[in-house]
Amino acid sequence: MPSILPHAVPRTIAQPVAAAVARTGLSPNQVTLLGLLVNLVAAVFVGFGLFVAGAVAMLAGGVLDLIDGALARATGRATPFGSVLDAVVDRYTEGAILFGLLLWELHHGRTVEPALLFAAVAGSFLVSYTRARAEVIRMDVKEGLFTRTERVVLLALGLVLAGVPYVLLGVLWLLAVLTNVTAVQHLYYVWTRARDLPAPAAD
Repeated sequence: MPSILPHAVPRTIAQPVAAAVARTGLSPNQVTLLGLLVNLVAAVFVGFGLFVAGAVAMLAGGVLDLIDGALARATGRATPFGSVLDAVVDRYTEGAILFGLLLWELHHGRTVEPALLFAAVAGSFLVSYTRARAEVIRMDVKEGLFTRTERVVLLALGLVLAGVPYVLLGVLWLLAVLTNVTAVQHLYYVWTRARDLPAPAAD
């Protein structure tokens, strides 16, 4: 299932940065929580309509999200809890920024945009949920048409260009539709490969 952006490119950037961060003594989990803090600041910016500042902060938080995994691998400090913490924080950060945008849209009396934001949040969480459920049956579903990297980049672009008529609305339509398409894509991927797996044991 090819994704829109080549996810190997961010890793090549993250690795040397992670090596530099390792010299500061920060742990991977501390970097994860720092990314959460930066993204919460981004959500506040977005909620107050400071879209460019929000986009910059969100991208900075996205860089930290790339670094924590690379740092864990580079320092040999990868742990099962760290993996779960990273996944949970990813959901919080994405939800927080979209919630900030939702508050701004509601404050300005919009009706279509809040519905699109709800669909985007639902689709985003379903992408992660289908992946997590697939891991329960030991199936790795990482790629897809519109994964987290694409969502972050597209939303940041929409925020920066929010002053151009209909750009942000178009971005929200893309997020609402493509996140749910990706969730269905993940489900189809699991369906095509799970047919050969043994049935789960009865209780």
